[in-house]
Amino acid sequence: MSRGSERLGITEDEHYRERAQRKKELIDRRIARATIERGVVVVNTGNGKGKSSSGFGMLARSLGHGLHCGVVQFIKGSFSTGEEAFFRRFDDLVDYHVMGEGYTWETQDRERDIAAASAAWAVARGMLENPDLDFVLLDELNIALTKGYVVLDDVLAALAARPERQHVVITGRGAPDALVEAADTVTEMRVVKHAFKAGIKAQKGIEL
Repeated sequence: MSRGSERLGITEDEHYRERAQRKKELIDRRIARATIERGVVVVNTGNGKGKSSSGFGMLARSLGHGLHCGVVQFIKGSFSTGEEAFFRRFDDLVDYHVMGEGYTWETQDRERDIAAASAAWAVARGMLENPDLDFVLLDELNIALTKGYVVLDDVLAALAARPERQHVVITGRGAPDALVEAADTVTEMRVVKHAFKAGIKAQKGIEL
């Protein structure tokens, strides 16, 4: 029993329940105030692992609710991934496009990278105009934006004009400030440790 509980003449269990009850009342008040129902823009950025993984987790959650979804991968594309293999099984609910040609240090061709990103953005823009899509994942779009392959103002305009109930998740390190400002939810992943720095290659189910 804590000293504070002893002074108040209550048990530790009673003190725990009181704190939990106060927390519940606070959360319930916040939930009651959250009355707006519309699509949200989520940005996952930062140098840490988990940006795309989180986006694909939300894609799985959306599919669990029977939502119609679209996916455009802006950078990845030179190798197969587990998420692509899995989500292509849901072709009745997922419009899946792998538009990248690999990381820029692999292609070593700026014009080719710009052309690939422009083609990917054309598909993505069509998704953002499609009222039949409930959820859109634009994987690694932030990289295309920071490198200037896609015009930021075009993206911001398309996000602002999209269907009211459509959710959009954008991933990739280096999210531009204007996109962060326009988003509803932003998470920055921070590196603490990474197996690759210890010489462990990318693993199926973890990175691939």
